[in-house]
Amino acid sequence: MKLNRRSFFSRSGAVAMAFAGLRHVAQAGTDTRNYQQLDAALGSDFFRVIDLLPGFQYELLSEVGERMSDGLMVPGLHDGMGAFKGPDGTTVLVRNHELGPEHGQYSPYGPRNHGLRKVDLSQVYDTGKGRVPGLGGTTNLVYDTSRRKLLRHFLSLAGTYRNCAGGITPWDTWITCEEAVEKPGDDEKVPSDIEQAHGYNFEVPAWSDIRLTTPVPLKAMGRFRHEAVAVDPRTGIVYQTEDRFDGLFYRFIPSTPGQLHRGGRLQALRLRDLPRCDTRNWLERRVSVGARMPVEWVDLENVSSPDDDLRYQGFFEKGAARFARGEGCWWGRDAVYLCCTNGGAKRKGQILRYIPGPEEGRPGEAANPGHLELFIEPNDGNLVDNCDNGCIAPWGDMIVCEDGGAVPHHIIGITPDGKIYKLGRTTLSELAGPCFSPDGSTLFVNIQVPGVTVAITGPWDQLRKLAVPV
Repeated sequence: MKLNRRSFFSRSGAVAMAFAGLRHVAQAGTDTRNYQQLDAALGSDFFRVIDLLPGFQYELLSEVGERMSDGLMVPGLHDGMGAFKGPDGTTVLVRNHELGPEHGQYSPYGPRNHGLRKVDLSQVYDTGKGRVPGLGGTTNLVYDTSRRKLLRHFLSLAGTYRNCAGGITPWDTWITCEEAVEKPGDDEKVPSDIEQAHGYNFEVPAWSDIRLTTPVPLKAMGRFRHEAVAVDPRTGIVYQTEDRFDGLFYRFIPSTPGQLHRGGRLQALRLRDLPRCDTRNWLERRVSVGARMPVEWVDLENVSSPDDDLRYQGFFEKGAARFARGEGCWWGRDAVYLCCTNGGAKRKGQILRYIPGPEEGRPGEAANPGHLELFIEPNDGNLVDNCDNGCIAPWGDMIVCEDGGAVPHHIIGITPDGKIYKLGRTTLSELAGPCFSPDGSTLFVNIQVPGVTVAITGPWDQLRKLAVPV
């Protein structure tokens, strides 16, 4: 499907509907537990791209296959994304692309990757011997929120595999994560074109001028199927999720805060009183909503293991806790929030919260540990159907994208006390990468297939009127 951002700008829903009507829906949802009414509040987009609440509008920008400012093509499979303050009041977006070498139809280099010759190959992490280059990576977008206009977009990291999510840093860079663990020699039947081991994080500056960053794998942060990271701005410690059904939750203590390439210690979270705890609640409820559990952190060895076995080392040897497909991870309200996409008794997803201790990462933390808490576990697909990427909104709510098997997929809002509302929905594909412009006016979200970024504006202060309790 080809979307044209110049002709598809639209307003969704019946803008004439009064917000008094929205208040009525919220009251009805609270009284009757009829959560389907949250969907009924959403409008019906004429162009069938994304339905939003009355009064909200969207613009499409930077769609797959469009020519970018550097002469390359917009890659496909848009995923995680971060927003940064740019020059002259602009917003710089750094956007992931969850592409493997098999996704040639979405390549930034065009048909048969002929455009690769336009790029300095020393700036491409894995050229695939010139035949099958890594097609994942990041693009940077410079967007003027006041004029609702994309100024330029360009490739900013090249040659990586399946860049899924990541996270922003306090020093204004984006950590992009490879959800891949391929390495040279993996394919024993056919000579492999893979030149580099994958499964690493990479740091990308929020540049507004057209250039590629030098791809440096942050090996000390571990080699596994990374999903997302969150950085505590007070300590510089980086927390990481792993997208496996039996993954761990990791902590990276850098040797020098803000300089991740200088190395550090990789650890996994263990519940102090429940070693080898299964937080997934699949077979039995081991973790209850609202209960705060003290944690310990265990050191991991051989963090670049070629065998993709850190999660086994952590769980079986060190007693670390097990999580159900850790995906979105972000810092806000003095805690780290992490989405476990198929956690919970009904496998519809959980959101957990880690509250660092006052001595986090220091010798005194054993006496004053951090705590893990299950924030919500709805077990109801009408409320949340497999939470994925997310962010903390300027007013303190969580904004979460669904990645469930059913359609439509929703943009969900969750208040600090756990009430839920729905902001948008699409039938096109998975939603990903929610983030707000630094001025708070615009929510950016990606529709992964066919691959387009959506800029949403509207009366943000009205949203909480829709929230209903879980």
